[in-house]
Amino acid sequence: MPYFVYILTNKSNTLYVGSTNDLVRRIREHKTRKNRFTIKYNINKLIYYQEFDQVLDAKNAEKRIKGWTRKKKIDLIKTINPEFKNLLEDLK
Repeated sequence: MPYFVYILTNKSNTLYVGSTNDLVRRIREHKTRKNRFTIKYNINKLIYYQEFDQVLDAKNAEKRIKGWTRKKKIDLIKTINPEFKNLLEDLK
């Protein structure tokens, strides 16, 4: 079973980092606002994700990325998504 670390954003470019074993379902949950942070900031645009084979690898990546500066997170996003387009469209 694959596991994912992901980064979401909103219109004001607030960043949210999370992990999950079902990326499409989790983004749907964010869009339907089942998370306090995403409710408050209306975060629902997938701009980065990375797949892992092991849950611990995804969780460790999530913790590591959460500790990074905003600039380092943006640099990571740009490695796969320099235009900050919504990657959810590619997953469907």
